[in-house]
Amino acid sequence: MTEANRNLAIRLLTSAVIAPGVIYLVYRGGWLMALLFSVAAVISVLEFYEITMKGWSPAAWVGIGVTGLFPMLPMTGDSWGVAAFYVVVAFGMFAWTYHLIRGPLKEGPQNVSHLVAGMVYSAAGPTSLVCLRLLGGDENGGHWVMVVMYLSFLNDTFAYFTGRAIGKHKLYPEVSPNKTWEGFFGGMAGATAGLFVFRWLGFHSLSVVDVLILSLAGGIMGPIGDFSESMLKRAYGVKDSGKIIPGHGGILDRIDALIFNATIVFLYANYLRPLIGG
Repeated sequence: MTEANRNLAIRLLTSAVIAPGVIYLVYRGGWLMALLFSVAAVISVLEFYEITMKGWSPAAWVGIGVTGLFPMLPMTGDSWGVAAFYVVVAFGMFAWTYHLIRGPLKEGPQNVSHLVAGMVYSAAGPTSLVCLRLLGGDENGGHWVMVVMYLSFLNDTFAYFTGRAIGKHKLYPEVSPNKTWEGFFGGMAGATAGLFVFRWLGFHSLSVVDVLILSLAGGIMGPIGDFSESMLKRAYGVKDSGKIIPGHGGILDRIDALIFNATIVFLYANYLRPLIGG
């Protein structure tokens, strides 16, 4: 067995072990589900700070705690968005104050940028998933979260196998040399087919228009999320964001596309879909 096939087997096995527990908590909902996504956000920002700042200062530990708070906020009521805004503002002011007092002054602005950007980047996806779970209630909330997961993981899987089979034209070699245009379109086609199957099996309120719009949006935003994390790692000379998941690397390596897809699906489901009569 080649190293590539061995790594693929480890990834599939790890996914098979983790996925049932995640799906159970998603459909169960409640605070345990929010805690799951809070843990994911915390591990993500730990990895982000380790990549960008090579460690965790006292200010970074505050950022880690604040990041873990975000997926919990939607559980507190409809006014959580206002609270979230002021949490971001307060943390930004704290980060500036900390580096003014503790230094180093030369790297202070850059470190503040890393602290705030890492918090927003790591919390966006998990918080959007909690919002989606609450958006649909007990009937469709879990289905909306699964839409994000289908878009992200089916796109990634079909892109990988299509690229290996027929990929010839590089998509963005400066950032990710192995990805191809053939894989890009194969991933989008696979995710579209997967959503249609999911609609047929259980998510009947998902319309054909929903499937087409979300597949197109996810087929574009998922790779952008993937490329964004690759750009981050290349900028700092890092191969993987971490080693917590065997065969996958770090949490950010696994949810880079999901971060963008979760946000775009929530914006669509909450704002655009009602306007088009979905």
